Amino acid sequence: MQFGIFTVGDVTTDPTTGRTPTENERIKATLAIARKAEEVGLDVFATGEHHNPPFVPSSPTTTLGYIAARTENLILSTSTTLITTNDPVKIAEDYATLQHLADGRVDLMMGRGNTGPVYPWFGKDIRQGIPMAIENYALLHKLWREDVVDWEGKFRTPLQSFTATPRPLDGVPPFVWHGSIRSPEIAEQAAYYGDGFF
Repeated sequence: MQFGIFTVGDVTTDPTTGRTPTENERIKATLAIARKAEEVGLDVFATGEHHNPPFVPSSPTTTLGYIAARTENLILSTSTTLITTNDPVKIAEDYATLQHLADGRVDLMMGRGNTGPVYPWFGKDIRQGIPMAIENYALLHKLWREDVVDWEGKFRTPLQSFTATPRPLDGVPPFVWHGSIRSPEIAEQAAYYGDGFF
């Protein structure tokens, strides 16, 4: 069993002082929370991915890369990474890079995102959220396990003889969780791949 802490990175008013931290202060507080999690012996630290106020973690790999450099044992994860609005090729490369920087201490939680306006900001249609999540994860799974990938799907341009770099550390992709609060298809996806479900 592992114990940890996760943040969605919300910037909220302190109920005792009435003061709202700046984005900079909130980002720095996230780093302090992660360092404290390691100091007290927790196992996992996770940060969300959001692209709208009042949240600040729009680039979890940047934040987790910084935390990786300042911790030794903490498993770094997300809560969650948007499998729908991010390109699976970029996810494959970013999180494999993070895995190398953190000496393998990386998990990844996939989610569709529950904020409707985010989809059009990235040129996507929320009505395609579930099929997009299923297809994008199928590609991500393949990119981490096959050195040369040919791919054709509905939601991105085809790939021919493509190799995602860097390859997962020691040939072992990060452990993946599938996060969902209301979609049985996502639970079925987690079961199909033998991944975690959150």
